[in-house]
Amino acid sequence: MNVSNRVAVVTGAGSGIGRATALALARRCCHLALADIDPAGLKETAWMLSSLRVRVTTHLVDVADRAAVRALPAAVMDAHKRVDLLVNNAGVALGGSFEQVDEDDFDWLMDINFNGVVGMTRAFLPLLRASDEARIVNVSSIYGLVSPPGQAAYSASKFAVRGFSNALRHELDGSTVAVSVVHPGGVATAIAKNARVPRDAPAEEIARGRKLSEKLLRMEPETAGEIIARGIERRQARILVGNDARFVSLLERLSPVNYWRILKKATAR
Repeated sequence: MNVSNRVAVVTGAGSGIGRATALALARRCCHLALADIDPAGLKETAWMLSSLRVRVTTHLVDVADRAAVRALPAAVMDAHKRVDLLVNNAGVALGGSFEQVDEDDFDWLMDINFNGVVGMTRAFLPLLRASDEARIVNVSSIYGLVSPPGQAAYSASKFAVRGFSNALRHELDGSTVAVSVVHPGGVATAIAKNARVPRDAPAEEIARGRKLSEKLLRMEPETAGEIIARGIERRQARILVGNDARFVSLLERLSPVNYWRILKKATAR
């Protein structure tokens, strides 16, 4: 897919993978509508794109706010006149076992990580259908391939993104709209640092979890953004970001029930 002079809507564009993907697309001359809940982050991303000859607009949007999501397509069309790519990247993290995580926090995460993807897709699909070649890119996770303990809520949301994306791809088969699902491995973003934790979780348990996350999050976001942009260009249905994601994908296929025993030993080492 040639993204030059196309228009991409990117959520979670104020930092991390969203920002890196926006930059990678802009280097390919793709115009951008950037959405995020963080005004400072959006402003910084737009400044980083200012030297590139692409049209950039910023939109302060919470993807969990259904009214705001429904209003976004009109704002994007007013500025760009078309939409060819939708990158659903916005997401949050929530640590803790199922019994530790309360209902409100579980719902908060699902509203952003999954319902936000569904809402954005529903809002923009009519505009994408008007393009001669369009693509929906939904960012899942390595935890949309495997489900480690302590990640019941997050893994549930990312498996939901994966299942939704796969079914939608089949439904849109034969149309001008294709679907990619992205599974990043350990990318060095602030998602783990900013993750919510159970209110009654012991401080040492929280510290241990954050330390492990920092150890596993090693790939630079810029590298991840380039991998995602190349996957879009190559029309890949599944985009695995990092050797860890490729390894986990293979391991889950070879040992769909007992993979955690192997990963537990590898993590301990």
